Amino acid sequence: MAEAKPLILIDGSSWLYRAFHALPPLTNPKGEPTGAVYGMGNMLRKLLREYAPDNIAVIFDPRGKTFRNEIYADYKANRPPVPPELASQFPVMRELIEALGLPVLQIDGVEADDVIGTLATRARAAGRQVLIVTGDKDMAQLVDDKIQLLDTMKNRVTDPEAVVEKFGVQPEQIIDYLALVGDTSDNIPGVPKVGPKTAAKWLGQYGDLDTLISKAEEVGGKIGENLRNSIEILPISRDLATIRCELEVGATHDSLVPTAADTEALRELYTRQGFTRWLADFDEADEPAAGGPPAKEQITGDYHCVTDQADFDAMLAKLETADLLCVDTETDALDPMQARLVGLSFAVEAGEAWYVPVAHDYLGAPQQLPRQAVLDALRPILEDPNLPKLGQHIKYDMTVLSRHGVQVRGVAEDSMLESYCYNSTDTRHDMDSLALKYLDHPTIKFSDVAGKGKKQLTFNQIDLEQAAPYAAEDADITLRLHQTLSRKLAETPGVAKLYREIEVPLIPVLAAVEQRGVLLDSPFLHQLSGELDQRMAELQTQAFDEADGEFNLNSPAQLQVILFEKLQLPVVRKTPKGQPSTAEDVLEELADAHPLPRLILDYRALSKLRSTYTEKLPASVNPETGRVHTSYHQAVAATGRLSSSDPNLQNIPIRRPEGRRIRQAFVAPKGYTLAAIDYSQIELRLMAHLSGDSGLLRAFKDGRDIHSATAAEIFEVAPDAVTSDHRRTAKSINFGLIYGMSAFGLAKQLGIGRGEAADYIERFFTRYPGVRDFMEDTKQRAREQGYVETLYGRRLYLPEINARNQQQRQYAERTAINAPLQGTAADLIKLAMIDIQGWLETKHADAYMIMQVHDELVFELPSASAEKLGEQLGQRMCAVAKLDVPLVVELGLGANWDASHEDTRAIASTH
Repeated sequence: MAEAKPLILIDGSSWLYRAFHALPPLTNPKGEPTGAVYGMGNMLRKLLREYAPDNIAVIFDPRGKTFRNEIYADYKANRPPVPPELASQFPVMRELIEALGLPVLQIDGVEADDVIGTLATRARAAGRQVLIVTGDKDMAQLVDDKIQLLDTMKNRVTDPEAVVEKFGVQPEQIIDYLALVGDTSDNIPGVPKVGPKTAAKWLGQYGDLDTLISKAEEVGGKIGENLRNSIEILPISRDLATIRCELEVGATHDSLVPTAADTEALRELYTRQGFTRWLADFDEADEPAAGGPPAKEQITGDYHCVTDQADFDAMLAKLETADLLCVDTETDALDPMQARLVGLSFAVEAGEAWYVPVAHDYLGAPQQLPRQAVLDALRPILEDPNLPKLGQHIKYDMTVLSRHGVQVRGVAEDSMLESYCYNSTDTRHDMDSLALKYLDHPTIKFSDVAGKGKKQLTFNQIDLEQAAPYAAEDADITLRLHQTLSRKLAETPGVAKLYREIEVPLIPVLAAVEQRGVLLDSPFLHQLSGELDQRMAELQTQAFDEADGEFNLNSPAQLQVILFEKLQLPVVRKTPKGQPSTAEDVLEELADAHPLPRLILDYRALSKLRSTYTEKLPASVNPETGRVHTSYHQAVAATGRLSSSDPNLQNIPIRRPEGRRIRQAFVAPKGYTLAAIDYSQIELRLMAHLSGDSGLLRAFKDGRDIHSATAAEIFEVAPDAVTSDHRRTAKSINFGLIYGMSAFGLAKQLGIGRGEAADYIERFFTRYPGVRDFMEDTKQRAREQGYVETLYGRRLYLPEINARNQQQRQYAERTAINAPLQGTAADLIKLAMIDIQGWLETKHADAYMIMQVHDELVFELPSASAEKLGEQLGQRMCAVAKLDVPLVVELGLGANWDASHEDTRAIASTH
């Protein structure tokens, strides 16, 4: 007779919370949150595939209080309310569980732990094995030879030995352990300052809590005093931590039998929630098996750790004949410009991958192939432009290998960018998130092999038995992701073309820009930092005078007292906790009423410049190159714009003179000049092109100043009668409408009445009716198809465009208008970068592109030819696209970045 399968008891409440916090904020086609359902659903489907259980149940906590609140009134008193975006998923989760045919238990007044404890102990008494699916440490008290815990997120089973290894105590001591340590989430008191190590030590010495209490006088020091002061509360803590196992739960383990899944209900739910990967399962089988979805082969791999020459030669033979080579590097640091190569992994067919370690140096590490010999052997393959390469964020690997003497060529695919182009907002684009979303596969996490926090190991310190499967899986999963995502991209030819012609060719361009870096005048920044310090001290003194007393300018609490109690300024807005807000926009509003808010704003601005730039930028200089090397990110901004980090060079504030001085620290090396070339009013020009408005088109074609032209139209004056105030208002309207600014926002920006602002906007649309039509048509298309597109086919999905919530819907509408403009501008400058980098490499190898800042490119040009080269670069930027209006760039040259903006000239496209 076959042995009975284990009873599976799932701690539903615990898992739903964990899934909610573990996954990115996924939404369904209606814009409703669905990440927790997706995460827990993945776990359920995996369990059903692997165990095909005869007896199973999902147990949830009840609503409201339980018997533990009668024992201790403050039990769970500190728990925050359930986030609304999680609460809204509860009904959907119940619907999914029921459609899968799984029994559900939820008993008034009884926590899920107690229901599970009762069912588990009764099943054990009947001779059954039990698996409790949970991440809750309290459940460790139930573990014995029959009952084990299963953490599916970490793929870990906890038996008695694992309890001892994790907690340092036996399972039967867990209750006393929990009573001593306490639990902040459940508000179980415990003993102050007693952590896991102390609790385990005491229980190892005294055996149990009662004995410890009886001998509390033996424990010395402050910790002993805390123990003695807690003696009265410890029995209550123990009672709260004890799982009840003799309750009436209205079910037995034998009665918890799954029924056949409701196929039609699952189809409808998966469609409604946008679970396309799960829907695909229905194509693989006529209907889900009883008790769950169809069986699906788990991802497993034939992974090799290559440490001898024969295996390495056999791997090389396969790499050389590959149609597509997936490559991934492992390093000892995150910064590719300083990281040391530790190993390389490869895959050419799904299911097989190799890891070649070259620098694992932990004590007892096995002999590995010499790094230089490995790189020399791989160089012909990796540098072959005719052998297509694939990676997940392959730019990182290219930079690491470049620093080790290998120039990767033939980059053809990047799974991160495939996901980003397919849908930029649906998920994060890291490999772990993508594997879970598109392959239903929980990957080995870095923390699984390296640990966490201060004790986290660098990759060279990780044992090869753990390192090799982790690294090889990276290559295998990347290849599988490409196979899945390439099919999805093929369904939308416009997006596939964007990926193929813009994003992939941009990878080596960005790698080259990052590796070149930019020269920084660190002594100048140190001097500027001192000047900012002095100016901040002056502002502080003035603030003390205005407040009639000293206070901490960085303390919102003290500032609240000064502004709203002492000075009796009006409360403009309150914080979520009900305190008067001292946010920047509030202080701006109060600045007309009293001098102090303006002083605080100036102080904050200088403090941010100092901490973010003048102090940190010199620390960012690479000691090997003497330059700053930012990282440009292709898969972050939803609209297609590049972002920059470590350090961020795109957000240096230039409205203040101090901010502009920071740009003076970015300098040209000897014999070179910096050239800054930026597209002029690019988004307004794109508005004219996309809307086809005759008035805007005519103004740009005639070369008129667009803000003056708009001012002349709105204020009904001759062009030569436009004043600076007229132009300022028109400029606010021009740019404000692109970003969906309302009459209220315009009024606030210009300091005028809301009615006057509404009148200006109405006049604008009367003069430029094509713009209004474009905006309304764009919003309507977005409502119908759920996305908007750039001129080059980039899509931005807007799940909230039809949301019931007015604020969410209006935000989506504003995004629908702006995204095609900002996204097309991003596409244009990417195309310009691709064209220019190719031109420089073939024609002017001594000139370099060194920065991209939104609509601006910065170059290092040989001083002798800077004028001519700058002109040619500007012309190439203008020629990158043919629009219904001319593209115009502003070119400036200088010894530093700021100086290159002082004297600029316009270059226009000639078509």
